[in-house]
Amino acid sequence: MSLRTRLLFSLIATSAITLAALALTLLPPLQDRLRSQSRSALDSTVQATRLSLQQALQGQRSVSPRAQALLDGLAERTEARVLLYDGNPFTPADAAVRDSGSGGTPIDDVILAWTRGRTVSSTVDGLVKLAVPIPATGRSGVPQWVLAVRQSDKQASRAVGVVRKAFLAAAVISFALAAVLGFLLSGTLVRRLVRLRAAALALGSGDVDAPPPPLDTTQDEVGDLARALRSMHEAIGRQEAARRAFVATASHELRTPITSIQGNLELLAEDLDEGSLDTDDARRQVAGAQRQLQRLANLATELLDLSRLDAGVVLRQEPVDVAEIARAVAAEFALRALDRKVLLEVVEPRGAIWALADPGATARIVRILIDNALRFSPESGLLTVTAEYAGDGVRLEVADQGPGVEPTEHERIFERFQRGSRTGGEGGFGLGLAIGRELARRMGGELELVPETSDPGARFACTLPIGLPE
Repeated sequence: MSLRTRLLFSLIATSAITLAALALTLLPPLQDRLRSQSRSALDSTVQATRLSLQQALQGQRSVSPRAQALLDGLAERTEARVLLYDGNPFTPADAAVRDSGSGGTPIDDVILAWTRGRTVSSTVDGLVKLAVPIPATGRSGVPQWVLAVRQSDKQASRAVGVVRKAFLAAAVISFALAAVLGFLLSGTLVRRLVRLRAAALALGSGDVDAPPPPLDTTQDEVGDLARALRSMHEAIGRQEAARRAFVATASHELRTPITSIQGNLELLAEDLDEGSLDTDDARRQVAGAQRQLQRLANLATELLDLSRLDAGVVLRQEPVDVAEIARAVAAEFALRALDRKVLLEVVEPRGAIWALADPGATARIVRILIDNALRFSPESGLLTVTAEYAGDGVRLEVADQGPGVEPTEHERIFERFQRGSRTGGEGGFGLGLAIGRELARRMGGELELVPETSDPGARFACTLPIGLPE
């Protein structure tokens, strides 16, 4: 059974159950109330006629025309059988002196009303019986007349029948509306799900260039699913574009050092074969090959770091002195900074700066930040490394005087295989900052670019939780 059919049946079943519950709750009390009101109205009408009838029968031994008119009017108004019994004297075998109906009728209530001298009412098999004694004016004791009324409760039943018919008509209309609305709503829902299914199947088949599902602004669960799928589709598209860019970039970057190394080795081989080896030229060729090998090593290291992060390798959590790590890593770059004529300065804190982190991961973040800063720092530029407590965390900051980062690229440079537009041809593969941010977040911190100020260059800050040693 399809989803549309199930939704349609569910909606109709819900309507049916609701209407049935309303009918069971509403109709029986309504019928009882109508019957009670009918009996109350009958009693009020009979009691109102009693006084006029008593006056019309005063001093009469037979039913006067006026009394007959009152009895006929009572029968017409109440749609009941009206009987008048002569109670002077009265025996159970006596017949009514006036009867608006025909056929026999029990007179037990008439006897009780005559003997007790008060009104007697009862309901037997859907028949409302009312017996009212009518004494002679100014006399007490045994009544002179007894007025009996027999009314069927069919009026209340007819009223309930009218309500029941109206309820059934309303139920049919509600079922029809439920079916139409259910068909329309389920059709809309199914069409939305079909679009999502088509987009998911296209994405699952590897067609990342397929258009994403249309934007669904409906504020419901299906709309949330559509927006989530669209966001996932866009993220996969970005990753695929980044992967393709990486393959193209990596191919170029790998080809360049390999070609350079191959050329240097071929020149050295030719010189060795000819026996005319130039020592200075050989040193230059070896130095060039070493630089290209270092580029290949850096690429291999970054790819290994990425694979470790993607594999979910658990990092250590222990107190580390961030200031000491900053000094040790900065010492590794001292010769490179000297070659590039950049002043690398580590701001000495007043004491140890303790953070709860992984020592190797923290050192890797510092290497990434200093390496990036040295790539873009101009000659005679200043590169500063600062470690300090900031609020409830530890802040490690690396600032340079390079070209800075475009405002629109503040977040993009932290994506994999993405580099800023102000590199001027410098820079690596666009993996360092992505690795650094992922490592910082794995340790409960964050790596971000501080918004540009009046100072030139870029300022990167890594925050970590405080972790004092025991």
